[in-house]
Amino acid sequence: MASLVARLSRAVVFRNTATLSRNTGPKSVNVTGLTLSRNAVTSTTGRVLPKPVKVPFGLTRMFIVVIPFLYVGNLISKNFAALLEEHEIFVPDDDDDDD
Repeated sequence: MASLVARLSRAVVFRNTATLSRNTGPKSVNVTGLTLSRNAVTSTTGRVLPKPVKVPFGLTRMFIVVIPFLYVGNLISKNFAALLEEHEIFVPDDDDDDD
């Protein structure tokens, strides 16, 4: 377990130092069995690489993921509020209207 923590901490250190260095091409660092690599923005000659492929339907995919999770979160919170009220853990007071 300790060796795994040591490997991962070394990998994080090597990854952070690699991102701070000059980007001259694809690099990979081998840390005792873990291979870390990063994508390059420039080629080895210094030429800027073309833009990456844009994901089609990005906004549509976002809505397909966000809306169901908002709905499920809404259902969970309503059911939990009903459970709290049923067990009288949280019951709102109606006495505040008499001011």
